Amino acid sequence: MEIKITHRDKLLFPDTAITKGNLVDYYERIAGHMLPFLKDRPLTLHRFPSGIIKEGFFQKNASAYFPNWIKTARVKKKNGWVNHVICNTVDTLIYLVNQGTITFHITLSRMNKLEFPDKLIFDLDPPKNNFNDVVEGARTLREILENRLGMKTFLMTTGSKGLHVVIPLNCTENFNEVRDFAKKAGTYICFNDPGKYTMAMPKNQRKGRLLLDYMRNAYAQTGVCPFSVRAIEGAPVATPLHWDELNSSALHAQTYTIHNVFKRLEEMEGPWKHFEKNRKSIADAKTKLEELLEEQTHAELN
Repeated sequence: MEIKITHRDKLLFPDTAITKGNLVDYYERIAGHMLPFLKDRPLTLHRFPSGIIKEGFFQKNASAYFPNWIKTARVKKKNGWVNHVICNTVDTLIYLVNQGTITFHITLSRMNKLEFPDKLIFDLDPPKNNFNDVVEGARTLREILENRLGMKTFLMTTGSKGLHVVIPLNCTENFNEVRDFAKKAGTYICFNDPGKYTMAMPKNQRKGRLLLDYMRNAYAQTGVCPFSVRAIEGAPVATPLHWDELNSSALHAQTYTIHNVFKRLEEMEGPWKHFEKNRKSIADAKTKLEELLEEQTHAELN
C-alpha cells in the first residue's frame, strides 16, 4: 500500500532543519529494526502536527478518521475502555508519522497477555542532566540484578536524558508482582547508597540524587519504543546499547539520532539480539532479593 505523505517539507525540528519528509524516511528505513518491538503492543502516540516548537499531545484512543485498515484493540481501563492503535506493519508506522507522530510509546505487555508484562524497566533520570551519574547507576543496577539476583539485563539510551535498564520476562507474573519486585530492588540499592540514589518522584525531594524510576512497571503504563525519535532538536533516537559502550566518555542519552543511527547498525551486531531468549520468571530472583533485604535489615539493627 502506498501512503500519501502530505507536507513533506514541513519543518518539525526547525533549529536543525529536519522536515516531516526526513522523519518519514527515517521511520521507513528503521522499520525492520523497530517493528518487532512494536508488535502487538497498545500504542500511545506523541504527536506534534505543527512541529516541536508547539506543544504536542499524547494520544491513546485511535482517531475516528484513521482508515479501517489500521489495526486497533480495545483495552480495559478504569471505568471504561481505550481503543489503542496496534502497529505491526510499515504502512501503519508511516501513516502515523504522516499524522504528526514523532514518538512511539509502548506498553510493557502484549495483547495476548495484557496483565502480564514481558519486560521490566528501570528508568534512570539524572540530576541536572549529569549523565555520569546515570552510567554509574546503570552499572549498579546491573551488578545487583545480574550478579546477585540472576536476571539478564539490557541497556538503552532514552534519547532524552537518561538510560533504561530492561529485564526480559516470560509473562508468568502479573504487573503487581513485577512492580513490587522492582520497588524492592530499588529500595535495596537506595538503602545501600542513600546519598546517590532515590525513588522519590517529586523533584524537590531528590536532592541531587539519581532517580531509579520503577513506576512504569504497571498496567497500561508505557516506555519509549527502541529506535523511536524524541521530540528534541536534532531528532535523537532511543537506542539499544552494549554494556561496554558505557565506557565511552562520548556517550550520552542523545548520542544517536536519525542521522547517525544507521551507521551504528551497520557496524555492530544488535545488542538486544538475544533479548527474547533471555526471558524468565522473577521467582528465583524474588527469593534472593528477600534474603538480601533481610540481611540489610539485620545489619541495620546491629
